[in-house]
Amino acid sequence: MTGIPLSTLAHVVRSKNAGPTQLTIDVFFNDQPSYDHAVASAGLAEKSVAALYNLDAALVQRHVLPAVLAMKFTLPRRICAGTPGDGDVYGAQQHTPMLGLLL
Repeated sequence: MTGIPLSTLAHVVRSKNAGPTQLTIDVFFNDQPSYDHAVASAGLAEKSVAALYNLDAALVQRHVLPAVLAMKFTLPRRICAGTPGDGDVYGAQQHTPMLGLLL
């Protein structure tokens, strides 16, 4: 498997706030081969996710959750949730840049 969109390998990709200043992105994979491929992919390394969101790689936390075939990323929000200029108070639409990632 190479060059496969994340949206094909995963059945759930979602984001939400992890407090007012942090965002979490959850990715649940379809099966063990898809999960294994994604975990090994450079496309889902902290450095790659940081580049996608224009952040320093040191600010991105990656958690692999093999028991549930999932990965979780935590990164800082650009604007504190609910402050003026915040266009997504719940952080529920911040996962969309990841959907087109090729792994």
